[in-house]
Amino acid sequence: MAQADLLVDLVKTATSGDQLAFRKAAEGLIQEEKQKGHRLLAERLAKALQPNATQAVRPPTTKMNSSNPQKELFYEITPERNLDRLVLPEKIKTQIQELVEEQHRSELLHAHNLRARNRILLAGPPGNGKTTLAEALAFELMYPLIVIRYETLVGSYLGETSSRLKSVLDYARTQRCVLFFDEFETLGKERGDTHETGEIKRVVSTMLLQLDEMPDYVVVVAASNHPELLDKAVWRRFQLRIELPTPTRDQLTHYISSIGQRCGVNFGYEPATLAKHLLGLNFAEAEEFCLGVVRRAVLDMKTENAQQVTKLKLEQWKGRLKPTTDKDAATVKEAAKEGGNS
Repeated sequence: MAQADLLVDLVKTATSGDQLAFRKAAEGLIQEEKQKGHRLLAERLAKALQPNATQAVRPPTTKMNSSNPQKELFYEITPERNLDRLVLPEKIKTQIQELVEEQHRSELLHAHNLRARNRILLAGPPGNGKTTLAEALAFELMYPLIVIRYETLVGSYLGETSSRLKSVLDYARTQRCVLFFDEFETLGKERGDTHETGEIKRVVSTMLLQLDEMPDYVVVVAASNHPELLDKAVWRRFQLRIELPTPTRDQLTHYISSIGQRCGVNFGYEPATLAKHLLGLNFAEAEEFCLGVVRRAVLDMKTENAQQVTKLKLEQWKGRLKPTTDKDAATVKEAAKEGGNS
């Protein structure tokens, strides 16, 4: 039965109060989604159909499929965070929404000899939301998120890494999914770099061939903290190239406010004031600061007004150990050199 007919039957049985017929129509819809390869959507529908099902807020669940031989090469995650929970510039959010629409309406595009875009490169400093955006994209698409594990993918023998890479990409082709490569420069380094081995160059060549052959129902998301290290031919394979910059004060204000509301804690400061103090931090650092306040406020039973806790944490945060930048390292080196000459 066509999906439109199934949906009509579902509405009719729901309004008539016929629970048995409603369940039968719902099960028919779930089965059709499974046949289309929409496994994650089918699982959600089946779960929603269970009596007294609860939708608890929980972190993304990671599972390993013990029946598949490539299991050690990736994590499979059920995404739990949607796009609306992210603080993104409007132009980036629009691009992601357009890609989601193309994926959902891919059959219409195919009818016009077009393919939905399915390759995204995310760049920017650590902690600005690249991994979170990949998860949110998978949630919006209702696809599982497959995260590549480099510790098992990269081998020490000739051709081993290329073989394993091909194996995991072959597995990804068997379903609709979001395939996520974090720290993508590990696999996609510039082949012209004279310091790199021939093995790395073979891996890049394998990667390029595999990306070209990837069907459009597999969405490939690559994230890199150092996009300047990527091979030029790798850049060309990605239809969407998005830079996630350090958050602005307005973005931090919105993010801090959302954390306070979600955790039920009054920081005792206006979110805009806290954002001014934390300006220059990335989202991950801002979240860690806020959660530090939340933990202390909960333990001190001051969630209704955590002003003193927040003030203390701000003082501690200002005195925290910071990573040394290249500029700082150069200054120290020059000072040491001058000290040796004196």
